[in-house]
Amino acid sequence: MQARKKYVLLGLCACCWLVLFYCGGGAQLRVLRLLTRQRGEVMRPWPNWTDRAFLPRYAHLDELQTDPGTIESPRQRRQAWSTIYKDSRCRMETCFDFSRCRRRGREGFRVYIYPTEKNDHVSESYRKILMSIGESRYFTTDPREACLFVLGIDTLDRDQLSGQFVPNLDERIKGYPLWNDGRNHLIFNLYSGTWPNYTEDLGFNIGQAILAKASLNTEHFRPGFDVSIPLFSKEHPQKGGERGWLVRNATPPRRKYLLMFKGKRYLTGIGSDTRNALHHIHNGKDIVSLTTCRHGKDWEKHKDARCDHDNLEYERFDYQELLHNSTFCLVPRGRRLGSFRFLESLQAACIPVLLSNGWELPFSDVIQWNQAVIEGDERLLLQVPSTVRAVGNERVLALRQRTQMLWEAYFSSVDKIVLTTLEIIKDRVFSHISRNKYMWNSLPGGLLVLPEYSTHLAHFPFYYLGLGVSPGQEFTAVINAVSPLVSQSQPIMKLLQVVSKSKYCSQIIILWNSEKPPPSRSKWPPMPVPLTVTDGRRKTTSRFLPHVAIETEAVLSLDEDTVLLTSEVNFAFLVWRSFPERIVGYPPRSHFWDPLKRAWGYTSKWTNDYSIVLTGAAFYHRYYHYLFTHYLPQSLRTLVDHTSNCEDILMNFLVSAVTHLPPIKVAQRKQYKELPSPQGTKTVPWANPEHFNQRQECINTFANWFGYMPLVHSQFRLDPVLFKDQVSVFRKKYKDLERA
Repeated sequence: MQARKKYVLLGLCACCWLVLFYCGGGAQLRVLRLLTRQRGEVMRPWPNWTDRAFLPRYAHLDELQTDPGTIESPRQRRQAWSTIYKDSRCRMETCFDFSRCRRRGREGFRVYIYPTEKNDHVSESYRKILMSIGESRYFTTDPREACLFVLGIDTLDRDQLSGQFVPNLDERIKGYPLWNDGRNHLIFNLYSGTWPNYTEDLGFNIGQAILAKASLNTEHFRPGFDVSIPLFSKEHPQKGGERGWLVRNATPPRRKYLLMFKGKRYLTGIGSDTRNALHHIHNGKDIVSLTTCRHGKDWEKHKDARCDHDNLEYERFDYQELLHNSTFCLVPRGRRLGSFRFLESLQAACIPVLLSNGWELPFSDVIQWNQAVIEGDERLLLQVPSTVRAVGNERVLALRQRTQMLWEAYFSSVDKIVLTTLEIIKDRVFSHISRNKYMWNSLPGGLLVLPEYSTHLAHFPFYYLGLGVSPGQEFTAVINAVSPLVSQSQPIMKLLQVVSKSKYCSQIIILWNSEKPPPSRSKWPPMPVPLTVTDGRRKTTSRFLPHVAIETEAVLSLDEDTVLLTSEVNFAFLVWRSFPERIVGYPPRSHFWDPLKRAWGYTSKWTNDYSIVLTGAAFYHRYYHYLFTHYLPQSLRTLVDHTSNCEDILMNFLVSAVTHLPPIKVAQRKQYKELPSPQGTKTVPWANPEHFNQRQECINTFANWFGYMPLVHSQFRLDPVLFKDQVSVFRKKYKDLERA
């Protein structure tokens, strides 16, 4: 009974508590709701303490000292970004149609440019971008073949105060039937936003388009989808570009000045905090940090007490002189995160010290920037001098050398910037056949490493040394035959015997380019190595096709009338194994600059100086066959086939552009000189009087496409040990080379 009374008592207490809550607290809540409704207010629930909007906010000292109109919270920036770019979570898997690109394998990667409308004004920089795409091997005029689309409307400058701003872009692009909310579109941009905040606003909705943009913020960058590009000026060269300023292995690694900066100082607005503080690290000795407020229309209205002194100090130093003589260059943010100074310092081998918090560095997906720059913090400016002083000489030299590699591989021209952007996107589309980080960050750079050939480092000649790999011990001879076989005494028959006797020869391939059909196998002499006769389709460039039959790394390219000894072939092959990334051969030629004609010239004079080794008798790596066919434009190969000339010069251009090194000449028993023959005795290609004229024109055409002259002069020749020494011939390994 007592236990029963306890349960009854507890039940009554609970009922009373519920009645009190309903009549008391509930009534109060109902009255409160009624009052708030009468006042037109909305009841807010209790704050969620995980919501940052309800956490207490404390103003930073910098916020109190800066114009409040220019301050944006991170939350506001994210909201602004989400309204402009509704597909901010785009990835290749969600916002890209791969099926458009995989119809023809990797050859299906084609880029279509929308036609420019009649009244559209295109800036010089955007014209260069479109020209780079139009002249690339990826360009197509048929939108049905396209994997990627680029607007013909200039989108580089989206500052509404700029004279190059294109209005009403949203309405125009929505009218394109292929727009499809931007899917598979690539949009280039250098400048976004306007005064005073310079936000990421492009003034139109890019939808699901890939954004190739300068000054990208890491908060807005879509990894694996967008591409961060460098800010470049309208004077940036279309092709080639100037070489870097660092002499190879220059010592001492340090220069006159440790650290330098010379540029504008913003008195108000975004970017002013960092640049206003730069004078604190200036000592006028090994650290030169100069700013001027003399820029813009109203600078005198806003100048402060330091302006006059800064302007005087600013004029004391020459910017180019500082670039040439400084070890480190400060690269602070401007109004936007990027700066022209970044590319200038890379070219000058002045190690960039970045002061631009939140900047997604150019091509950050593939470039390892920690090997080329020092990333500082805008808030820790005063620590920069001690940081750079602590960098050792070996590290300084390594950083400077890497700036040169990156400059020449990816940034020295608009062509390289655009092609790097396209290659990054292509690697994403065909991720199973793509370059790795080592390829992107080692010489000769990702643009000259075609993953369609191979994705293994050991298959490329320029990686052998770094990997500790030696090239193979056999070669394939490729003989270009243009004359019909009418006699067993023709030079090609003797050449076959000589080459096949080499212990390093794996096989011989004859490219039959004669108008008459090739003879049967019984007409050819018996040989100890396999012989293959392949139809060259009467094209001069067929000798450099990536023939499947070539299985060795080394290729010996020969003309049908080449005269060599077996010992000469063996010696040249052993030399090539020490220099597998270069052309190694016999007949040398040279180029020169003609100041009167203001053009390049070609000569076959016998001098100690050369820059070309003819491929009529030369060794090189088989990868250059693939590069010749798939990297060079069709227009150059068509020129070679049309003239039946210059294919050897073009191959030398290509290999020197890859290596930045000259070919190598080896000792030879006889010398050959190209001279026009008398009329009626045209038995060799150079018997034609137009032969030299064509080669002169070829050199200038090739140099124009590359944008510079890649050929390198050399006086280096490799001879066998004891070559022509006054000792017994029995002590010489290659004694046949000295016989007349």
